[in-house]
Amino acid sequence: MESETRYIGGWPFQPNRFFFNYPVIPAESHPPSKMKASLMLLLAPLVSAAPTVEHRQASQSIDALFKAKGKEFYGTATDQGRLQAGRNAAIIEANFGQVTPENSMKWESLNPRQGQYNWGQADYLVNWATERNKTIRGHTFVWHSQLAGWVNQINNRDQLTRVIQEHIRTVGGRYKGKIYHWMFNEDGSLRNSVFSRVLGESFVKIAFDAARETDPSAKLYINDYNLDQPNYAKVTRGMVANVNKWLSQGIPIDGIGTQGHLQSGQGNGLAQTIKVLAATSVKEVAVTELDIQNNNSNDYVAVTRGCLEEPKCRSITVWGVRDQDSWRPQGNPLLFDSNYNAKANYNAIVQFLSQ
Repeated sequence: MESETRYIGGWPFQPNRFFFNYPVIPAESHPPSKMKASLMLLLAPLVSAAPTVEHRQASQSIDALFKAKGKEFYGTATDQGRLQAGRNAAIIEANFGQVTPENSMKWESLNPRQGQYNWGQADYLVNWATERNKTIRGHTFVWHSQLAGWVNQINNRDQLTRVIQEHIRTVGGRYKGKIYHWMFNEDGSLRNSVFSRVLGESFVKIAFDAARETDPSAKLYINDYNLDQPNYAKVTRGMVANVNKWLSQGIPIDGIGTQGHLQSGQGNGLAQTIKVLAATSVKEVAVTELDIQNNNSNDYVAVTRGCLEEPKCRSITVWGVRDQDSWRPQGNPLLFDSNYNAKANYNAIVQFLSQ
């Protein structure tokens, strides 16, 4: 059974791993000089047993390499349960510069009943990241999915407006100054939801205005899935057209996020879409939830290159650390395998960014 992992000077340390074969030396049987020498011999393996590669489970940090190219971060999604399991925390600390809460900040998790907030998991993530100087992306203020049931029951325009504003002020106010990006999940087409049914298009302005008022320093992103092919109507007639319109109306949208849940072979398409989204009037764009089915290293490199070559593309976030923890694990879509070893996908990104 694996022993509990502790941290000394930032390094993962498992007592049983290093000491179970060493004999106990009774103090009374050894004079101080011999005791000191014996202790030095016993501690020597610890010095050689904590190499950087063991800590990282990867040769180099893709976050550091990406930043060296002028970008803001290469990040990942996680939450309290992941951070307290296996080597997730150590790998994120060593190799990624940003975290997005996988579920803990979604409305149904944070505010499942009116007036009741469950802060535990979200607080844990924010505190963990803040203590380690990791950038945090808040995810998500408004989304039709994983929405608290009581919100879906609202049919009054004024009531829903107040609920959106109060939710954003409560959550955004709690983490004010700690969240770098706040996300709003909407594809630009105003899909059928309680927000669009009751408020129409005005819910976009209501939500973004409340967020800007609550935390003026946070960057505000509109973000969605299936924004990964440059000719999709969802991209051109949906997100691009509507974002330009909303910006002309003074709605404070700072960036567009494309999630990037790809199938094998779609990397180049997403790279081209980054340019299409960046051609709008937003200040920046980002790939926010990248995972690619079937271990396609070429796709990961294509997306990384696409962001690197577009000045407005500021960051990439992958949706998890290791394959078996992915929301769609069947295609082994992430950068680390089930044993926390860096895969060919990760190493291909390192090689590309090292050029």
